[in-house]
Amino acid sequence: MTQPTRTDDTFAELNQPSLWSGINAYRSDPLIVDLTSGLPRSTREDLEQMGRYVTSHEAQELARMANQGVPQLRTHGPRGERLDVVEFHPAWHALMRRSMSSGLHSSIWDPQADPDAKGQSHKVRAARFYLTAQLECGHLCPLTMTSASVAAMMASPAVQKDWAPRILSRKYDSSNKPAMQKSAVTIGMGMTEKQGGTDVRANKTTADKVSDGIYRLSGHKWFMSAPMSDAFIMLAQTKDGMGCFLVPRLLEDGSANGLQFQRLKDKLGNRSNASSEVEFSDTFGFLLGAPDGGIRTILDMVTLTRLDCALASAGIMRASLAEAVHHARGRSVFGKMLVHQPIMTRVLADMALDVAAATALAFRLAEAFDKASSSSEDAAYARVMTPVAKYWCCKIAPALIYEAMECIGGSGYIEERPIARHYREAPVNAIWEGSGNVMALDVLRVLNRGRDLFETVFAGLARDLGPAGKKTIDVLRAAMALCQQDEGAARLLIEQMALAAGAAELYRLGAGKIADAFIETRLAGGWRATYGMLDARFDASYIVDLLYPPAT
Repeated sequence: MTQPTRTDDTFAELNQPSLWSGINAYRSDPLIVDLTSGLPRSTREDLEQMGRYVTSHEAQELARMANQGVPQLRTHGPRGERLDVVEFHPAWHALMRRSMSSGLHSSIWDPQADPDAKGQSHKVRAARFYLTAQLECGHLCPLTMTSASVAAMMASPAVQKDWAPRILSRKYDSSNKPAMQKSAVTIGMGMTEKQGGTDVRANKTTADKVSDGIYRLSGHKWFMSAPMSDAFIMLAQTKDGMGCFLVPRLLEDGSANGLQFQRLKDKLGNRSNASSEVEFSDTFGFLLGAPDGGIRTILDMVTLTRLDCALASAGIMRASLAEAVHHARGRSVFGKMLVHQPIMTRVLADMALDVAAATALAFRLAEAFDKASSSSEDAAYARVMTPVAKYWCCKIAPALIYEAMECIGGSGYIEERPIARHYREAPVNAIWEGSGNVMALDVLRVLNRGRDLFETVFAGLARDLGPAGKKTIDVLRAAMALCQQDEGAARLLIEQMALAAGAAELYRLGAGKIADAFIETRLAGGWRATYGMLDARFDASYIVDLLYPPAT
């Protein structure tokens, strides 16, 4: 007997909206379309294709499987021999293969990557990264580190010459072979140790010189992400001070380079990606830069990873709120659609303002990276605003995604929806690559070395803020003066700078009404502990429909 099939009409009768799938994440996002309008047509066509892919059923299934089939550590083989390999679900490899073919791990270093978008490599990659984050963030971790690692390798041209060609390759190679025998490599990072954490100067890993540029390392790392990477950027104490090293996982003959994985971290989120504890001795590494310049060298890498943290946070906030708005448009409550219930409309609109500002701020930072070598204003922006953007975009993500989940209701609180994965992912970007307090201290570090960079940034913000510029900058200067007397006030400054910069970029993009609502509710408004307290003079329906246009 033929069984009846449930149609979309059947579920409409049950008041269950369709899932947020098959909606082009690029084309349905007017802000990202506007932000990338100056890119070449071929690039925009590629972004449209990527936008279709990341919300497709096929891609969403890969993301689900990669996070349910978590990595497994095999420390030993059947004869008792050390293996130290981590096995990943095939879906992980499929995600890695697709993202590496898009150049997320290498395109900013490859002059042939986007030849028609010369001088915009960071912005192009930012758009691809932002869209891919809406699909799955775990596999982006090794791609972020691989891309950023080149900045550290530049301190040692000989190492860069050997490794860069395999980093630039887009042919994903997951084989367990020496790096120089592979078509492409990925690079991880090991900085954190048990006793030090963020305070890397307290690291106890040692490095003894073997020959020119080659050292033997011994020690441990408490968090080393993506342990199947082909090499790791590590910090270790030399006799001259803290050094930075590129440490291959396997030696040229295929034997282990002394790295013994103790366990994989049982993480709250980021489940598709493995993070390990590792101990090592007699482990060879290549020195990057001066033997006492390790922190300076690795910070060049960390700066790039912080941009990715901001972009990923903006991406998963966008995907989560888009899912919530879609649900609200398809569910009827108390006689009318949920999206038209005034209190719900204001909650959605209020969140939409933050997502828009975070997205605009992250892309402005990417643009500054592109222009820093030729513009003193952009160079100042990149130095001052990297910790600011990383702090604020990452800090607001967990609360915003939770609120979006609540808009969906009980069905949002299940693992079958993408928003559950986004919610578990949200805290990690604020913790990794420097927590909130570290970002605030970084801002103070720049301030204590001189106000000139800040004044350059403030001049640009004042220009873009228009009539609100002078008063806003006066507030920022007052916060700066307070911080110079009281280090504990650093979060006041960094958050105010983020809000001002987000509003300034929205104005610069021509989103005047959105910027007005954002700056008045964030910088001129009273204390707000939750979303939804948007004044009636701001048209909430207009904000939602403009930033999250209904499907046609």
